Amino acid sequence: MSINMENITVRYALREELEAVNRIRRQVNDVHVNGRPDIFRADAWEHIRDIVYKRFEDEDSGVIAAFWGEELVGYAQVQYIHRSASPYNRERRLYHIEEFGVDEKHRRMGVATALIQFARQDAREKGFPKLELDMWQFNEGALAFYEAMSFVTFRRYMECFVEEENGRKENE
Repeated sequence: MSINMENITVRYALREELEAVNRIRRQVNDVHVNGRPDIFRADAWEHIRDIVYKRFEDEDSGVIAAFWGEELVGYAQVQYIHRSASPYNRERRLYHIEEFGVDEKHRRMGVATALIQFARQDAREKGFPKLELDMWQFNEGALAFYEAMSFVTFRRYMECFVEEENGRKENE
């Protein structure tokens, strides 16, 4: 399966394309390190670079690639998740977008939209009723994009720093 929109083609990545995916993953990692240095490690890249190969090999996940002409300019790592029923929750099947990124030189050119359209079509063909993803609150551009793509917040993680009177650090 693939999606073609003007200059953009989206399909599952080939193994030999994963280093190009990693180039963009590193950009995404840097956004996180800069956005929340209290959480994300500056040296994390050396520890996470091989995850894309694991997702590529795993039958319950995949790596999607977006191309501008011949250049790989965006990616999504996805997981196909089945959660059994529990005392708290019903059984759920979901297509989880674990990682998502577009090369900084190709943002606002339709690449991310094409990736989401591919994921929606792929999820539909695989029998998943919905897409899910999570993102960090500081990434306002990503939030605006996901909301424009019809994603809605259904759960929140919140934090409170116990050493500060108002629950937030003075420099935030």
